[in-house]
Amino acid sequence: MQITNEAMMETERRQAADWFRTLRDRIVTAFEALEDRAPGGAAPGRFEVTPTLRDNDGGGGLMSVLRGGRAFEKVGVNWSEVHGTLAPRAQAAMAARGVPGMADDPRFWASGISLVAHMQNPHAPAVHMNTRMFWTPGAWWFGGGSDLNPCLEYADDTAHFHDTLRAACAPHGADYYDRFKAWADEYFFIPHRGRARGVGGIFYDDLNTGDWQADFAFTRAVGEAFLPAFLPLAEARMTRPFTETDRDAQLIHRGLYAEYNLVYDRGTKFGLETGHNADAVLMSLPPLAKWV
Repeated sequence: MQITNEAMMETERRQAADWFRTLRDRIVTAFEALEDRAPGGAAPGRFEVTPTLRDNDGGGGLMSVLRGGRAFEKVGVNWSEVHGTLAPRAQAAMAARGVPGMADDPRFWASGISLVAHMQNPHAPAVHMNTRMFWTPGAWWFGGGSDLNPCLEYADDTAHFHDTLRAACAPHGADYYDRFKAWADEYFFIPHRGRARGVGGIFYDDLNTGDWQADFAFTRAVGEAFLPAFLPLAEARMTRPFTETDRDAQLIHRGLYAEYNLVYDRGTKFGLETGHNADAVLMSLPPLAKWV
């Protein structure tokens, strides 16, 4: 990670936070348009938007959640920009990761977008995406990714999702897709179940090549790839007939998803440990789940 300072990064932080907010707005608009196209007698779903505040005047964000829609049973698209001082546990974890200066100065700034969608139709896959920038007085980096979580798997859907991510990665690094796919396969694995939570995607963290503009461009590419990767799958599957057996499989898979997010997910742990709005942090949890 490249050494930096607060004054040098003020403009870059503003650019990143504004772009994450713009991406959030575009995805919310696209998801509401999908609701309009989805079949069903009920009115199409709309996002409920709630401002969030972090403790001690440490910034906040927007929690945007749509519940009980035609296509989406629950989807959250959150944006945040937060700052403050890391709690001792989080500070120690970052110092152990080798973040320069973290042992002496626990200040931080972070901004990003985080999205999780749980669908009405069991044939339509659940999906996760996030991109973020993190700054400390000693370093900056980007992280994020996207992964597909179907309860009923379709090889064509998996191929389309991965092909779209591969194309997004290619201009930014010849090995980026392979590296970050392997990282996702490792990161989204559930050890106590001995399996992955879905069919993968890409994941990266601590990305700092020393070229902020290049790393930001790659992070934008990951965000830009999300709608082309996911929307065609959701639209194609949301009208497919399904059975009670299909619904049961969906609820069981959601239990698996909840286990991962509560036990292993790095973002969930960070959000709760740094005093962010708990409802916003836990918006990734499904509305209904089942364990056998």
